[in-house]
Amino acid sequence: MVSSPKLLSRSVDNFTQFLRWIALSTMVGLVVGLVSILFNFGMKNATQLREAHPWILLFLPVAGLIIVALYRFFNYENNGGTDTVIECIQSETYIPLQMAFLIFVSSILTVFCGGSVGREGAAVQIGGSIGKSLGDWLHFDKKDRRVLLMSGVSAAFSALFSTPMAAAFLPMEMADVGFLYYPALVPCIWASFVAYFLARAMHAPAEQLTVTENVELTLPLFLQILLLGILCALVSILFCEALYLSHSLYKTYLKNSYVRIVTGGLLIIGLTLLLRTTAYLGPGMDVIEQFLHGQVIPWAFLLKILFTAITIGAGYKGGEIVPSFFTGAAFGALFGSLLHGNIPLCAAVGMGAVFCGVTNCPVTALLICFELFGFSHAPYYLIAIAVSYMLSGHYSLYRTQRILYPKVERVQQEHTGR
Repeated sequence: MVSSPKLLSRSVDNFTQFLRWIALSTMVGLVVGLVSILFNFGMKNATQLREAHPWILLFLPVAGLIIVALYRFFNYENNGGTDTVIECIQSETYIPLQMAFLIFVSSILTVFCGGSVGREGAAVQIGGSIGKSLGDWLHFDKKDRRVLLMSGVSAAFSALFSTPMAAAFLPMEMADVGFLYYPALVPCIWASFVAYFLARAMHAPAEQLTVTENVELTLPLFLQILLLGILCALVSILFCEALYLSHSLYKTYLKNSYVRIVTGGLLIIGLTLLLRTTAYLGPGMDVIEQFLHGQVIPWAFLLKILFTAITIGAGYKGGEIVPSFFTGAAFGALFGSLLHGNIPLCAAVGMGAVFCGVTNCPVTALLICFELFGFSHAPYYLIAIAVSYMLSGHYSLYRTQRILYPKVERVQQEHTGR
């Protein structure tokens, strides 16, 4: 039994640590949030300019040359991007502050000229880089630097996507599958909401995704969504495999990074001219909205995978999560059309399920669905995400992600990737 003086001492110590982390995560939320908001405005304006002037796509190879030159100038050409941040969460590796600057500039350049990438890769790298640097400057120990890095990731993701609950759990889930690092819970949540409210105060761009129809929970629709979750797991595997294959082919046949990125840019230009549509350029959030309102483009999910694999494999910078949203929403809409089901609901479910399948982050995926679409269809999101998580196996967008607890008990512990 603990004596009263010791109990009081522990309580005071806990509250002191609570106040300390509230102060630190407020600082992280403000600093990272501000940088991320500026980045968000930059990405939004870049997208709008390209959409207003489609000929900008022709400069994608030039943007690629600038990106490679920038990374070479800063001696950071072989960086692992998001994988570097994950490695630092797992076992503190070096992350320079220049990572934030490089991914900031190169992601905007990529989107401005039509590369098929998202924003979250930049969010993770900007937040992780700044959070880790703050920990270094304050001379914190390894554990505290880890928490600051994770809270930085939460703040950046929250400022960009306006999903503070999902952002809080993303860094805790993405590094080690099956394990949540709870010492970072309060700092990540607090930094996430500080960045979220800062973004709202500055009127930062925010996505307005909705599923307009309310659907009752019925057994036939539940089974239909169960089947959609199974198929989304397969789409997730296809997405990851396409990115692995793209990296492998580029590095095998095009050794020079300048030649590689120019080739990728020319392929994107050629495909866009061939298809006579710009729907697969940039993040594609406007097209996702169309799927959520019932539009169906049969081959859209495959084409988005192709455009994203070509872009990222070539060396352009950005994230894969928004393209996975696009892929899942497109596939879900197609599924709903083929089964004469509720297309908007299937698009929303597909979006969350494919995101979960490629990231192995079921809690984050579920919270994203809740924050973007509301709680009306919660059981459908839950079953599809759970099924996609289990059946997508140990595939992942992130090569350094570790499977600490196998998804199926008989499977032995292993790492994701190749």
